[in-house]
Amino acid sequence: MTDEIPTIEAGQKMPEATIHTKSEDGIDAVETADYFKDCRVVMFALPGAFTPTCSARHLPGYIEHADKFKAAGIDKIACLAVNDAHVMRAWSLDSKADGIVDMLADPLASFSDALGISRFMGPVMGRRAARCAMVIDNGVLTHMFMEEPAAFEVSSAEHVLANL
Repeated sequence: MTDEIPTIEAGQKMPEATIHTKSEDGIDAVETADYFKDCRVVMFALPGAFTPTCSARHLPGYIEHADKFKAAGIDKIACLAVNDAHVMRAWSLDSKADGIVDMLADPLASFSDALGISRFMGPVMGRRAARCAMVIDNGVLTHMFMEEPAAFEVSSAEHVLANL
């Protein structure tokens, strides 16, 4: 899949897909319908774990401002990437995000495809999730912050917080 699927818009229900999480107990398959049910979530998507902007700026902002998101009525903060659950867990531990940000692995890009955010990012990265952030209320998208290619502005934790 590429840019052919329209990007999800405010007012639309989150698509159904299976994502993965990993803890010290192992890997769990999680249905998106269950994950987003009965809660308010800020989910940011990024090209990949351990990549420069993602590691230095994107994920750290959400860790740093987690208390402000909770105070603003956000129940969960999630990071989505087209990586496997092992890599997402290692990145969570390395970045000290464990217990603060839910690391959602989308190894086959099926959720990213369904959201309309998967992009081909060249021969080194391959197909990945575009950088963006979303606010989801009980399974319905209420805010979408889609970045232009190679940009990091509207999906930052600070920008999302200012627009809640």
